[in-house]
Formats: sequence, C-alpha cells, structure tokens
Amino acid sequence: MSEQQTGRLYGVGLGPGDPSLMTVRAVEVIAEAEVVAYHSARHGRSIARSIAERHLRPDHIEERLVYPVTTETTDHPGGYRGAMDEFYADAAARLAAHLDAGRTVAVLAEGDPLFYGSYMHMHKRLADRYPTEVIPGVTSVSAAAARLGEPLVEGEEVLTVLPGTLPEEELTARLATTDAAAVMKLGRTFPTVRRALERSGRLADARYVERATMDAERTAPLAEVDPESVPYFSMAVLPSRVDAPRGESGAGEVVVVGLGPAGPLWLTPEARGELGAVDDLVGYRTYLDRVPVRPGQRRHASDNKVESVRAEFALDLARRGRRVAVVSSGDPGVFAMATAVLEAASEDPYREVPVRIVPGMTAAHAAAARAGAPLGHDYAVISLSDRLKPWEVIAERLRAAAAADLVLALYNPGSRSRVWQVGKARELLLEHRAPDTPVVLGRDIGGPGERVRIVRLADLDPADVDMRTILLVGSSQTRTVRRGDGTDVVWTPRRYPEG
Repeated sequence: MSEQQTGRLYGVGLGPGDPSLMTVRAVEVIAEAEVVAYHSARHGRSIARSIAERHLRPDHIEERLVYPVTTETTDHPGGYRGAMDEFYADAAARLAAHLDAGRTVAVLAEGDPLFYGSYMHMHKRLADRYPTEVIPGVTSVSAAAARLGEPLVEGEEVLTVLPGTLPEEELTARLATTDAAAVMKLGRTFPTVRRALERSGRLADARYVERATMDAERTAPLAEVDPESVPYFSMAVLPSRVDAPRGESGAGEVVVVGLGPAGPLWLTPEARGELGAVDDLVGYRTYLDRVPVRPGQRRHASDNKVESVRAEFALDLARRGRRVAVVSSGDPGVFAMATAVLEAASEDPYREVPVRIVPGMTAAHAAAARAGAPLGHDYAVISLSDRLKPWEVIAERLRAAAAADLVLALYNPGSRSRVWQVGKARELLLEHRAPDTPVVLGRDIGGPGERVRIVRLADLDPADVDMRTILLVGSSQTRTVRRGDGTDVVWTPRRYPEG
C-alpha cells in the first residue's frame, strides 16, 4: 500500500489591488486549489479575498486567518511578538492539516508573497515539509511608480525600500543617501516619515500614493498630505533623480564634503546624501574620481595645488544659485579644503554665500584603527609639509609635543619634492623618545595599495614614506603586543602613570 500523497502549497501573489493585474498563473492556481486561505483583521474583511473574489467557487474551502492584534497593544504574555508567533504557528497548523489530507492549498497575498507579505510566515513554517510554489505578483512599489507616471530608477541609480516603522534617525540617514526610495507601511508612521524626508532634504521630491490601482486611489505631493488622512495601504515614493530639475534656483550654497581616506565604505551617510543632492562637484581630480557620476551633475576637476582658486570657483557657482559640493579626502577640516573655502567665504563678495562642512573619517583615525588603538590617549596632529609654514615652526612643535609625551599623528610626511623631512623629524623625536618607540606607517588605508607596518622609531626609514603615508608615533606608554594569531597591535593606555 503506497503512502498517501500530501497536498501542494501555493503562495499566490495577487498584485497591488486591481483584479485585472493578477497574473495568468495566479488565476490558474486558484482554479486548481481546493483550499483558499487569506489573512484578515478581526472585522473579517480581507483585501486579498476581495481581489481574487471573482475566481472563487462555492466548493472552495476557505480558511480565514484572522490576526489576533493589528497594533502592538496586547495582553498576551509574550507581548505583540509572542501573540503573532502563536498566531502564525496556529495558522500553519491549520494549513498543514489540509496538506496532510492531500488537499491543494492556495494562500492569497496582496502584491508579491515574499515582499513584506504575511504569506512568508506560512512559507517559513511549511515549505520544507510540503511541495511548494510561489507565484510572484506585481508589487505595490511597481504599482505606485506606474500610477505616478514617473521613472523609479534609471541607469545605475539605487532603489531603497524602507518600512516606515524604522526609527526616525535611521529613516533620515537612509533617505539622505539613496537615489530613489519607497517607504512602506505609512498610516500612523506618516508624521515620522515626513519629518525624516524633511530632515534629509528630500521632502520636496517626495510623492504620496494611496491604494495604488484600487478604486480609492490617491496621489499627491507628500508635503501636501494631511497626516490624519493617511491609511496603512499608502506609500511615500522618491522617484528617479536623473531628470530632476537642477540649476540656478536662487538657493545656492557650498557644502565641503569629507570623503574619508578611500572608497565608498569610508563615506558617511550624510556625506553620501550631500553628494547626491548638489548641482556641481568641485575638487582635486583624484578625489573627484571617487564620487559616482550622476546624470545632470557638473564636475569641475583641478590640480591639487590650487585650493584658493578652487574655493573661489565653488563660491562663484553658489552665488549664481548652484548647490555645490567641494570634495576633500579624509575630513575637510583637517589639512584640507574647509579652511580654504571658509577663508574665501569670509571676504567680499562671498560673505553671504551659505557654507556648510560635512565631516569625514580622518586618515589618522583610519590608520589607527588598522593598527589597533595608538591614539587611545592624548595626541597631537602635525603636518610635516613646509610648503605653507617654515620648517622651524614644524621643528618647534615637534619638540614641544614630544616633550609633552604626546602620541603624534604626522601628516604629509614626504613627497617627491620633500625627501628630508622624515629623517629630520626622526632625529628630533629621538631626543625625547626611546629608540624602540613604536611607529605605525599607514599607506593608502582603505585603498587597493593598503599597507600597515609597525617599526621602531630608530628604524624608521624615510625611503618607506611617500605622500600617501601617514605616521603615528607612540608616546612613552604606547605598547606593541603580538596577539595569538601572530599579528601585532599597537595601543596606548588611557591611564597615565602618576608622577
């Protein structure tokens, strides 16, 4: 006697609401099914059932899966999560009984079954036990974009899909950094989402879509929507930026943006958002090449030795109503472009041009993290470049910092035209530091040529240092320790010995 065959489970995507947007396969599966299951609130009405209603037969066994709660207020001992887990387990058991009896079960799902859908909770509990097929459906995001009649993403743009239930700070950061976005699950979260759009500078571009493709559909600029009128089945959409208006709007400003020491992993969300929002990008060609090309933006590259010219050029663009980002490696306020821009902006005719500084990860902090924690106590930051200040000033500051037993972060230690400064700095430091003081050489941190070495101060070879290297020189308390995996780490204790 052969074993009884189990039934087959289907997760059926019904599309966004208009029954005519159901796929042919979805209609076929409902016709084949003996059991049709769908979720509903306690009032008993189910949007999924209403979409598929014309395809239901009197002989269909209907399983209504009624949520025990629709908000996070519950007296269940396990709280909201406990109540929902118990509900999903019970619902899966009810469907499993039909499957064990050999019946075909179709679980209806608005949109796509595996896109923020309730079906996935059945899938996770049943798909490993029964033959299962998921029928994809048109998502609410696709429907909203279609009803707006605006491109959602184009070319190399990035689309971010967010639940409106995220904390406001998280929403703000993610909205600021993406090209296009869809924010789901509005309803009571709408005020938070609206504030996040405003704080991220994206409110003017945001669109509102309610019940896309349904009879009660509504679209509007999101800024004009009354929060009291927003249902759960609504969405905020930030469409493609490719054809967004840019140009002389009268609201010009300069934003000096720190790119961090290397590629996109070192870029802060705030910096990424600012780079995407401006009309013009200005900077040293090598740094500008690290910023993705966006349609509609103008890029103005220049040599690395024309900081003041670059700053005035950016301010002139802003005076004409352009939104301008001046890019800078690392942090723009550390031996970088923020000073040049602010110096020019403090004089006529640029005094009225708005200027903002957006911080970035510094080279010193990036190299320190790679080596361990050499900057764990007081430290000083000194540039060894004598292009803008006399070497005598540099030497005096090195002696003072070394005498104070500060850890030193030495920027701009050497280049093709400056070959002797590292050797001279080593001699000055050895007047105050032991020969075995650890020195971190961090080169191209975060880049393809990254190399981190730890040497004794007495063994520091100027030939190992170039313009892409930063030096971290320990204090008398800095230690080098070999870990169990054979790697060396450098750290400076936070506690300094008394006396």
